[in-house]
Amino acid sequence: MHSSDFGKDFLWGVATAAAQIEGAANTHGKGPSIWDTFSKRSGKIKKGHHPTEACDFYHRYQEDVSLVKALGFTVFRFSIAWSRIFPLGNGALNNEGVLFYHHVIDECLQQGLVPMVTLYHWDLPEALSKEGGWTAYAINSVFNDYVLFCAKEYGEKVKHWIVINEPFGFTSLGYMLGVHAPGQTGVHNFFDAALHTAIAQADGAKILRAEVKDAIIGTAFSCSEIIPYTQSSQDLTAAKRVDVLMNRFFLEPVLGMGFPTADWEVLEKFSISHSTWRHQERMKFDFDFVGVQNYFPLVIKYNAFIPVVQAWEVKAKNRKVPHTAMGWEINADSFYRIIKQFAAYPQVKNIIVTENGAAFHDKVIDGKIDDPERTEYFKAYLAEMLKAKNEGVNITGYLAWTLMDNFEWAEGYQARFGIVHNDFKTQQRTIKQSGYWWQEFLSK
Repeated sequence: MHSSDFGKDFLWGVATAAAQIEGAANTHGKGPSIWDTFSKRSGKIKKGHHPTEACDFYHRYQEDVSLVKALGFTVFRFSIAWSRIFPLGNGALNNEGVLFYHHVIDECLQQGLVPMVTLYHWDLPEALSKEGGWTAYAINSVFNDYVLFCAKEYGEKVKHWIVINEPFGFTSLGYMLGVHAPGQTGVHNFFDAALHTAIAQADGAKILRAEVKDAIIGTAFSCSEIIPYTQSSQDLTAAKRVDVLMNRFFLEPVLGMGFPTADWEVLEKFSISHSTWRHQERMKFDFDFVGVQNYFPLVIKYNAFIPVVQAWEVKAKNRKVPHTAMGWEINADSFYRIIKQFAAYPQVKNIIVTENGAAFHDKVIDGKIDDPERTEYFKAYLAEMLKAKNEGVNITGYLAWTLMDNFEWAEGYQARFGIVHNDFKTQQRTIKQSGYWWQEFLSK
């Protein structure tokens, strides 16, 4: 298998996120984000880690963009930190922040890379969170103002856009389970945040379409194949509920289908209480591509003691199947099947895998970072993606997660996903063996 097997116009890139790599949290007028605040709460981030410095991409972006180029990639995906541009979320503009993203974009273009910009990758300005964040109705007009500014400011130079990264991820983890920023809990908070997010991803896309000539617009969904633990009716029903939430809940409104309320009575109640039918047309947008972000499948067992969803994950280590350092199952066949599941919607005309990768415990041998498990992971997953492509699925790009080890949300700096090692004390970058594998793969 070679990169040329995917076609000469296939997009190969790496994905990153502002809150995970930029650092410079208090530099040049940047306002605090919910992750800056959340990381100060005791026990929320492993080992008390925080994103204040992260990878210091803010000061080292030229070096890092050069790394992307040297490894042979053609696309660099990064996100804009909303509070670096608007410290309070709206109102007063921070010109230093605006200029920083011009520098990053210009560096990409000078290096011959395609800049792919994510507008929202989980780092809401703290000032907006104090006003309710994504649970507040007002968030939509403020988000639209932010998108409009970015479209006008950067649209001449940036053509590839992702509106929102993993809507189910940040709404469920941040507003229902409370394990991610801003740390809110409860089904009601989740449903409020979910409705406003579903509206925002379509609103943002419509603004980009109107303002950016020749824009290629997508939004990025986390997804997992959901596998019932047994074929019992209870396990099958539990797995279906999880699939509705994780794979269909944010995708189907974009496709004009509304929320999948018919398949779960809880969602029907949500739809009625939030009058979601009123928003069905507003939540719809004909995206140029759908971003698929897959890391693992989930094996689901019925559990009556789990509120609402009544489902429980049977973890990979308990089933004694291969898994990453995060405990996530390694299953390339499942990657193939979830791609096919998303491609089965006739409205999905193009898929880009906007994130895929794995965390492992890398080994230092003779000064080299040896990570054979990560290389084998990429080989297996790319082979299954090629299989889907050869069967007619229109897949036009793949972005590895991630360029370098970074601040991995609640995992802090413990979980290393990078194909480049980062020493967080010295900020020294070292290409891992998996990075050299990518370099060789992309040269053929």
